Amino acid sequence: MSAALPLAVRLIALDSVGSTNDEAKRLAVSGAAEGAVVTAREQTQGRGRRGRAWTSPPGNLYLSLLLRPDVAMARLPELGFLAAVALTDALALLVPAPGRLGHKWPNDVLLGGKKLAGILVETATGADPARAAWAVIGLGINVMHHPSDADRPATSLAAEGASIEAAALLPPLVVRLLAWRERWLAEGFAPLRAAWLARAARLGETISLRGPAGAESGVFAGLDEAGALLLDGASGVKRVPVAEVIGAAA
Repeated sequence: MSAALPLAVRLIALDSVGSTNDEAKRLAVSGAAEGAVVTAREQTQGRGRRGRAWTSPPGNLYLSLLLRPDVAMARLPELGFLAAVALTDALALLVPAPGRLGHKWPNDVLLGGKKLAGILVETATGADPARAAWAVIGLGINVMHHPSDADRPATSLAAEGASIEAAALLPPLVVRLLAWRERWLAEGFAPLRAAWLARAARLGETISLRGPAGAESGVFAGLDEAGALLLDGASGVKRVPVAEVIGAAA
């Protein structure tokens, strides 16, 4: 499986682990170099945003990539968009009807409007609290299986007619992650933002959000220069940095 990976990548392929992100964070703290990729056949304590459990049976792809970008901490949320774009880039070459792939703000990848993958970015500062020491990008991709009891409709590549094994998806995904990393560092967030918006789910539609201030609705008008959602509501366009899209507005 590692033969098709870039030479700079160090692959740590595990049979079972609590969480690939936790293992990648342990490597980061111990001084591992950028480019370490942790995969596991299954996770026993997989999690998503806000500590939510992520069902992790064998047959899906669970991976975490360790990066050490010399950037301000304020830029690291952009890595969630980077992961989503890299994944849809890789899948577009492998799935039937790639136009059905989509990005759900802030950190999900959809296929046919259903959740296919989740992304969890975890970071740490260095001696300078304003600068990043490391970042771990974790992805859980429903290749063979998907939960039937999730809060939102979910799917898998197998359920959508894509005959892809997790091992076959890993190399093109890692290649795209590293390619977008290079472009992000060289050109900033703008090209990444444009690529994410090109597949944005419900862009231009009226959506409902649930955030720290409660529920609200408006037209999804795009992303600002830092990745915050722009919501066009009764009082005009507002910036929403943290929230969850819970559906189309009634």
